[in-house]
Amino acid sequence: MKNIATILTLTILTLTACNNSDKKANNKTMTTDKETTTSTCSDNCKAKSKTNELSCKLTTPELQKRKETVIASLKGQILEKKELKEGFAFKFSGTDEVLDELTEFIKTERACCDFFTFGLSVSGDKSEAWLELTGVDGAKDFITSELGL
Repeated sequence: MKNIATILTLTILTLTACNNSDKKANNKTMTTDKETTTSTCSDNCKAKSKTNELSCKLTTPELQKRKETVIASLKGQILEKKELKEGFAFKFSGTDEVLDELTEFIKTERACCDFFTFGLSVSGDKSEAWLELTGVDGAKDFITSELGL
């Protein structure tokens, strides 16, 4: 009787271990210097702004100059625009020059409008780049009215 109980216990433990390893195989593992986590990485891997207030730190003349230079340049290079729930996605060519301009735009824009969340997706073959510009309630209207994008 003890042998049957032992065999059943070992069988249950083996099946449990197999099921757990199957579940782990279906998830992606991400490693950082500090920890390793297992996740499916849908929206969990997107940055989120902690600022809930919709305000631009530029003065009106500064914003006007920015519209005439940096924003005008980017606006002229948009290949496609998609409306998102909390903002927009803009498609650009994937050249190194455009990528440099997009990263510079992100660096300067987050200094004045910290309510935005920026997403940048770049193809490895340099064919395209997508900039997602989203934010708190009202950010979508701000992108359209103030940035003109």
